[in-house]
Amino acid sequence: MAVVWEWQDDLGFWRPYTGQVSSYIEQSLQRGANSSGISLAQADPSLSAYIIDIPNLKQFRQDTGKMRAVRRSLFPQSSALGSGVLWEWASDEGGWTAYEIRTSILLEHSYQAGQATADLSSHGYNYIVDLTALEQVNKSTSFRRRVRRQGSVPYPLASGSVIHSGPACTCHQCMSNSSAAGPMLSRSRHSFTAGQASRPSLQPQHGRLPATSSSSAYSPYPRRPLSMGNLLWNGPWSTPTSVAHPSGPPQAFGHHANGLSIPTIPLHMNGSSNVNSALAGMASILMSAAGLGVRFLTAPFSQSGSSRPTKSQPNSVKRAKRQSRTAPAQKPEEVIKKYMEEVPVVPDEDCIICMERLSCPSGYEVPAECSQSLQPNTVGKLTKCAHTFHMLCMLAMYNNGTKDGSLQCPSCKLIYGEKTGTQPKGKMEIYSIPQSLPGHPDCGTIQIIYNIPPGIQGPEHPNPGQPYTCRGFPRFCFLPDNDKGRKVLELLKVAWTRRLIFTVGTSSTTGEPDTVIWNEIHHKTEMMSNVSGHGYPDPNYLDNVLSELASQGVTEDCLKRDTPSQEAQGSAM
Repeated sequence: MAVVWEWQDDLGFWRPYTGQVSSYIEQSLQRGANSSGISLAQADPSLSAYIIDIPNLKQFRQDTGKMRAVRRSLFPQSSALGSGVLWEWASDEGGWTAYEIRTSILLEHSYQAGQATADLSSHGYNYIVDLTALEQVNKSTSFRRRVRRQGSVPYPLASGSVIHSGPACTCHQCMSNSSAAGPMLSRSRHSFTAGQASRPSLQPQHGRLPATSSSSAYSPYPRRPLSMGNLLWNGPWSTPTSVAHPSGPPQAFGHHANGLSIPTIPLHMNGSSNVNSALAGMASILMSAAGLGVRFLTAPFSQSGSSRPTKSQPNSVKRAKRQSRTAPAQKPEEVIKKYMEEVPVVPDEDCIICMERLSCPSGYEVPAECSQSLQPNTVGKLTKCAHTFHMLCMLAMYNNGTKDGSLQCPSCKLIYGEKTGTQPKGKMEIYSIPQSLPGHPDCGTIQIIYNIPPGIQGPEHPNPGQPYTCRGFPRFCFLPDNDKGRKVLELLKVAWTRRLIFTVGTSSTTGEPDTVIWNEIHHKTEMMSNVSGHGYPDPNYLDNVLSELASQGVTEDCLKRDTPSQEAQGSAM
């Protein structure tokens, strides 16, 4: 597999670094030079202002302080990547913008095969590339744009390099990090299709190629969608009770629980189901690895609705029934009109979705199911941020997303309504541990256990009808049991309810497709150390995760109107 390092622009699209830069980052990782960041100046003098913060997967611009997400992706070795070739198209500003890696591979394969043209419709684009004249042609308008084949250092081959200093990071957050994952604080949900089987309809019927520079345009590139699952905290989709008891150390700790030995830390389990026994065994492995003894106790069933985890009761939170689950779904046109209002005077600027002037018609046709109130020349502004777009462009972008009744401004990323993700069904459980986390000596620890079973992808998943895997579950995460930690916990419950914590995608580390991976909200998976960068002490973590949650529309305001109901986990499992 070839390794490609990419950075994410303001609109959520992933741009590849050159093979030379990717090779330099990989070499730096092999040398262990990632503890203080990797300067890109030695790889490319034009990137002298940039430093890659590997532990946080961020690109930092020193002169402005701008932070961007970066990721390490694996692609099958091909003639394009093996020779370091990238295909680029000329932007309106006079610069060159790289195609996505998959599109660049398609163009190179077509070029090497001696084909005269390459049709990009299979990638969701309304363009044909003339490989002889080196031009991209809009199939609807015949507008032509220059393209070029740019050579560079071949992309490096994967060699098991790690993304953190010290021992290889084995936490699931890195091992299962998606090619669509990472700390993507500015990602536009609307750039995703509803399923890989049917290509997106978000294509201009006329007009210019959408420029994808971060400062000038929104380019509706199709991406593998986030997975969707009707996820509950507990209830009908409880994890199957066929989960096996772990062998070895878990049995030893179960033996301790029967009274033959009493280690130092009580970890309270509720009920005696196979799932709890398995989770208890895995928790014991984590605790013992950290040098902590464990004693498992069975807590009585409680009807308490307290949102704070207690020392005698684990919580599993059941999704509250909201009005939106029973009310009929809003029509896409109604959603657009709810959050946008038509402007009487059209501003003299471009629509950053279709890249046409707002004074010109939208590049998208009126859908058959849409009323005549939205016309190609109808221009509206979002009610809060006042950014202006063709209303048909916003409708096309909404139809290309999860269609959950929310909108996200493609310019400033402000969310209108309640954004929901597409996470598979599973369970989130909460426990209390009296042991303190490093850096938080004055309080105990909140342990969160996520468990998602394998399943079959639905129509909204990357490959409908195909199974998805769940590597490394259950996953154990830790928060300090103080005021801020409990606030983060409550917001994580809301994020879980809205299906924002996990997704289905391709692991950029293992290359495995159709597997459950983390999605945009970082968790701490080490309790007593910070070897991987996903542990404690980390004085900025709680503030950082609050910022990540806010970027998904999950804030303290949600707790006032959207607090999930809670109930102790009992024999219903």
